[in-house]
Amino acid sequence: MSEVRQALYRGDRTGAVALIAAGAPLNAFDAAAVGDTTLLGDLLAEDQSGVDAWSADGFTALHFAAFLGGPEVVRLCINAGADVGAIARNAMQVQPLHSAAANGNVESCRLLLEAGADPNARQQGGYTALDAAEHAGKSELAALLREHGAQLSGNQLP
Repeated sequence: MSEVRQALYRGDRTGAVALIAAGAPLNAFDAAAVGDTTLLGDLLAEDQSGVDAWSADGFTALHFAAFLGGPEVVRLCINAGADVGAIARNAMQVQPLHSAAANGNVESCRLLLEAGADPNARQQGGYTALDAAEHAGKSELAALLREHGAQLSGNQLP
């Protein structure tokens, strides 16, 4: 995994930006995670198959866009044909909607739902995006998910 994504996973966006400024190489996963639509667009224009690629830790660029990159990158990935129902190839089993909901990103969730994401998709432990929204007190996100038919899983979040 790149140093840039390691920094982002730690919540150190400033450190990630510093690494980029120092010339750290970026791939499509990194571009999606930092929200660089220009670079990601260029990379996908060079190799369209990148939209379906999987990172070493089991995510697609859309997962990173939804979790860290923001709605403009999510829109770019969707428009490039990304699978909005891609299940992470790791124990977390999250879909991009779970990734966006984890950060309470309402606009990214809206884009994913409008593109066909399953509002009741379950991740590890059987949890749904609505479970995450309710647990975090994200009422606007919870309302959006309910508008799209989301239901609570009935599982208790830790």
